[in-house]
Amino acid sequence: MNQNKEWREITLALAGVFQSAALVERLAKTGCATPAPFKASIESLFQMNPDSTESVYGGINNMELGLSVLADVLHHHKNNDYRESLRYVMGVLHLQKKLSSNNTMLATVGKRLDKATHQVEHFGSIHDNVIANLADIYTNTLSTFKFRIQVSGDFNYLQQTRISNQIRALLFAGIRSSMLWRQLGGKRWQVIFSRKRLSSEADLLLKEIKEAALKTSELGSSQA
Repeated sequence: MNQNKEWREITLALAGVFQSAALVERLAKTGCATPAPFKASIESLFQMNPDSTESVYGGINNMELGLSVLADVLHHHKNNDYRESLRYVMGVLHLQKKLSSNNTMLATVGKRLDKATHQVEHFGSIHDNVIANLADIYTNTLSTFKFRIQVSGDFNYLQQTRISNQIRALLFAGIRSSMLWRQLGGKRWQVIFSRKRLSSEADLLLKEIKEAALKTSELGSSQA
């Protein structure tokens, strides 16, 4: 893998972590999550042997939210707009590291995700039954560590079973992206010492998404 491609993939995987975290924050505060990025994040859990980093998320266009938040944080690292999201990102990275050192739990997670794949074939990836199952996997594995991610938001939303399940499933998806990020060579020090490189890659990916959307729009107009 050449260096440019390596940084592109590291950035995309890190954006996956940020996307899950941003969606958790939105759900906790508003009770809603943007459908496309939510679906992409959840489906990343079922990509066991992906052809590429992009295929984990179904294409970079599904990662616009995560890339936007990542780019904004890197460009304005003192920005308080994403304080909760950043806290979730740090929590996810910490839990993923603990999971990676626990082979028994890793095996359990793998087996349960494999079974959940059959459920997806029957119901679809974001059906309430599937989300509840993913939340249950998270609760019975990652939530058993002493360290737990405390989610802040509107109590009226957080007490709803459907929303709490979605939040746990998204945290689970964030851990999957974190694992991918580390497998690709991602390191926590890069966020500090390679901020310019990461932000540059995030900007390039966002530019690709916008250019692709523009081409699609122009093609649609010419065919009308």
